[in-house]
Amino acid sequence: MTDKAVPVVAAPEAAVAAVEAVKKPINAWRRLIDGAGAVVGKPWRRYRANLFIGYLVGASVVFLILAVLAKTVAYFTFDVTFTNAVQSFNPAWFNALMVGLTWIGFGPQAYIVTTLILVFLYASGLKWEMVTALLSVIGSTLLGLGIKVLIDRPRPGADVVIVLNQLSDFSFPSGHVLFFTIFFGFMIFLAFTLLKASRWRTLLLAMLGGMVALIGISRIYVGQHWASDVVAAYLLGSLWLTLTVLAYRWGKTRFFDHQPVAKKPPAGR
Repeated sequence: MTDKAVPVVAAPEAAVAAVEAVKKPINAWRRLIDGAGAVVGKPWRRYRANLFIGYLVGASVVFLILAVLAKTVAYFTFDVTFTNAVQSFNPAWFNALMVGLTWIGFGPQAYIVTTLILVFLYASGLKWEMVTALLSVIGSTLLGLGIKVLIDRPRPGADVVIVLNQLSDFSFPSGHVLFFTIFFGFMIFLAFTLLKASRWRTLLLAMLGGMVALIGISRIYVGQHWASDVVAAYLLGSLWLTLTVLAYRWGKTRFFDHQPVAKKPPAGR
């Protein structure tokens, strides 16, 4: 019996190029992963833990106070004062930035951005990271909607401040700020703990951090939220983000432990 050569059908060059175009950025991303820094000493870690616990307690108390007050008061004096101050600064570039950030937080673009990032995490091998982010953003969205209905606070009115587009749903807390703080905040955590120190990581952290910091100002600038709505959303978002990180670390060695990259929990810093 003689061996016969098996004909090999070459893939079209366009298809090969397309596959390589997809694999190249993903492989480059994988090379940046698993770059956690040195572990800090126990005394410093204990001090940071105590400080952070103090913040969590304080944030919870302040949020509850704001929620109770928002249930009975449509807005505070400082809400109007702060909105007027923010809206008085309106050069063209700032207006475009504020409107653009607010636009990202509405559907369908918010769903598209979220889906693309989640797909990228999964394609990069960060499966547990993708699952954690997905569950966290779904849970926080439901939580935010539930609180909005419970507090039943009206949106800012055009008779008090400038309103770009009047919305008919409830105001407290800001859903945009909650989404940005939790979802992009978790992306900041992942970038800081999983990527090696580089100018690209610094640029990514600065971009994501800027989005989280400015979305609150954006919501006030367009007149769709009061400052107290925004502060409450940042507080609630930070609390939920903490739970997300704890859940992520807890499940890191229990689920998807055979994923190709970032197999272990990030080292403490």
